[in-house]
Amino acid sequence: MKNLLILFAITLVFFGCKSPEARLPESVQSGSFLKESAERNRKLNELENKQIQDIINSNPERDYIASESGFWYAYNTQVEGDKAQPQFGDVIDFTFDVSNIEGDEIYANTNKTYVMDKEELFTGLREGLKLLKPTESATFIFPSQKAFGYYGDEHKIGTNVPLICEVTLNTIIKTND
Repeated sequence: MKNLLILFAITLVFFGCKSPEARLPESVQSGSFLKESAERNRKLNELENKQIQDIINSNPERDYIASESGFWYAYNTQVEGDKAQPQFGDVIDFTFDVSNIEGDEIYANTNKTYVMDKEELFTGLREGLKLLKPTESATFIFPSQKAFGYYGDEHKIGTNVPLICEVTLNTIIKTND
């Protein structure tokens, strides 16, 4: 009985301490979703750029400027001189109208007080406001990725909608932050 118990223990040691075997993965990611998504975004970007260029070409009297941030703008009224542009933390008051690329009005004559870069505002408008001086007005054309992108504004602006915004910067209150 003692020998049988020792034999059982030795057998258990040999077969119980077997190293784990590597398992094969159940599924292999091919990256096809990312490739399809990138291709879909590339096509969307090309379509929006064509629409924007059509708008710019249909208004040759306007001098549209391509910003470094990826949107276009033209001044409606421009102020000469040394007036300062808004900086981080400045409180600004501005008025804006928003329409889609076809010209259908979405938001009209909206007045907003905003603390620069400390409150939420869509990327293109936040960057566009930094280009204006008090009492200046500009028309901005934002591709969807600079506007509300994939999610829209969850109210009136849908998915991937490029926007045209007429913006007037009324006042800047400088802060010492």
